[in-house]
Amino acid sequence: MLLPPLILLIPWLQELVDQLVFGGNWNLPMTPGGSFLGVLTAPFSHSGFGHLLGNSLTFLPLSWLVLLRGRRDYLAVWLGVYATAIPVWLLWPNGSHGLSGVVYGLLGYLLLIGWLEKRPLSLLLSVLALVTYAGVLPSLLPIFSPPGVSWIGHLSGFGGGLLAALAVARESPR
Repeated sequence: MLLPPLILLIPWLQELVDQLVFGGNWNLPMTPGGSFLGVLTAPFSHSGFGHLLGNSLTFLPLSWLVLLRGRRDYLAVWLGVYATAIPVWLLWPNGSHGLSGVVYGLLGYLLLIGWLEKRPLSLLLSVLALVTYAGVLPSLLPIFSPPGVSWIGHLSGFGGGLLAALAVARESPR
């Protein structure tokens, strides 16, 4: 259960250095035409402590819920989110950064895995995620996202979580 807080150390340290040394101008976003490294660093870069805090408060509980199923599932979500970020990096005209893509990936995974497996723990996690976080689902659409918020990053992350759930359910013994 220490893995999510350890992961969060990376963006918190990055933001601290960004604010103290670079005055908030050192971001590591995924930008169109930019380096592939941006795809890897984007989840760990934020536009300020408020952005990071908002993502952190959702990232931790969703991470712990996925980790109740196992580290393999957690890794599958991260890989799914990175896989679905690549087309956004290649094709989308705007850059993005922040843990919200991973947050939506965790949520997408949790919502689908119970339906696919129909096991008590999986169903409980799906229902808990739905009841707790259904209110953020509209922000997967551009009409419900505030200006400057990367709805496509949310949607691609959510898709990565769905892919992870499909892969995990396929590999799990029935």
